[in-house]
Amino acid sequence: MELAPEPRDDPSSWDDDSDPDLEPDPDAQAEAYVARVLSPPKVGLAPLRSPLLSAPAASPNALEPRAASKGPDVGVPGLLNLPPELLLKIFAYLDAHLVLHVLPCVCHALRDLVRDRVTWRLRAQRRLRAPYPVVEEEDFDWPAACIELEQHLSRWAEDGRWAEHFCLADGHFASIDSVLLLQGGTLCLSGSRDRNVNLWDLRQLGMEPSRVLVKALGTQTNSTHKGWVWSLAALDHRVCSGSWDSTVKLWDIAADGQQFGEIKPDILVTGTYDKKVTVYDPRVGPALLKSRRLHSSAVLALLADDRHIISGSEDHTLVVFDRRANSVLQRLQLDSYLLCMSYKEPQLWAGDNQGLLHVFANRNGCFQLVRSFDVGHRSQITGIKHSLGALYTTSTDKTIRVQVPTDPPRTICTRSHHNVLNGICAEGNLVVAASGGLSLEVWRLQA
Repeated sequence: MELAPEPRDDPSSWDDDSDPDLEPDPDAQAEAYVARVLSPPKVGLAPLRSPLLSAPAASPNALEPRAASKGPDVGVPGLLNLPPELLLKIFAYLDAHLVLHVLPCVCHALRDLVRDRVTWRLRAQRRLRAPYPVVEEEDFDWPAACIELEQHLSRWAEDGRWAEHFCLADGHFASIDSVLLLQGGTLCLSGSRDRNVNLWDLRQLGMEPSRVLVKALGTQTNSTHKGWVWSLAALDHRVCSGSWDSTVKLWDIAADGQQFGEIKPDILVTGTYDKKVTVYDPRVGPALLKSRRLHSSAVLALLADDRHIISGSEDHTLVVFDRRANSVLQRLQLDSYLLCMSYKEPQLWAGDNQGLLHVFANRNGCFQLVRSFDVGHRSQITGIKHSLGALYTTSTDKTIRVQVPTDPPRTICTRSHHNVLNGICAEGNLVVAASGGLSLEVWRLQA
């Protein structure tokens, strides 16, 4: 089930310029980069210096180039007189967020050095020493990726010893199958086989334990739904919960979790056990927009954006449906069936029933399987969360794996649990896993 935005008229495209036969050498790239872009100042001009970093006192003309003296050029002490490659090595010891947002305010020379995309690509490659990202893209956001990568590595350093762990075991009396973080990780929803959807306030962790569980959604006496709650999705403050009672209910978190709709059997974009993918528009009531039987077996995983609906089924297929053309764009036959997916264009990461991870690339609207990985799970992968610099997976083998999304993924931390784990969600500095042992497992990371 997925709450998806309205399709846009002009979606962005992506071109792949990867060269799979040639692995880049970060040091060679750095040397070529310095020789090509960061050449020494022209003869006759002194290096541009910031009055904040240069030894002499600032004068009204301190930032203007000065003519070279007739005598020998002995240089003036200052940070900006260092070769650019040394500056980059110094910057590597500084926090990436500081480098990106503070150093450019010092002077134009540092701004130009810091804002060059090659600088950040080299920095990421030196940190990881592995192919990254798995799917090359022309407009990859290297500065944002570096910040997220380094933050992720720092938060889970030393096997995650600095991450605070909380076990919320008093809210459900049956297996928890879905979990969803809201509002930057301050709120959390959990769906359970006890038929309830619980609302949690994670701001109270470690402060007021009795106030962490806010309430169960709904006005029914004992439960939110009449069947197991199997899936949760959100868009802005609107949340929907899908249940085995063949209903999807809508909730308004901005209105204290009040229900504002129910449509049977489906709403918005849903994948169901009857092999269908169905779309409704909640703004116009229970009016069916389109419903297609895209599979020959139950739909187990679903994603949607403004252009595509992507569904995985127990029939071992992945179907890409074009929302604009109202037709099937692709049908990929797989060796296993997918149980969970995480999509950030152009990368689609998915976990299957054999414990394997698969990465699909969206190349100009055509999805292709580019990599499959064994990351160490011994049974089904039930949850996956992928972002620019982080990768989380949960499994029925009772583990959660914290990884870096390189090729292949590198596990930096593994957490074992006493029961199966059925899903994962990460937002802000919170990571939450849904447990078959009736609990929510929460990790609060360094901010």
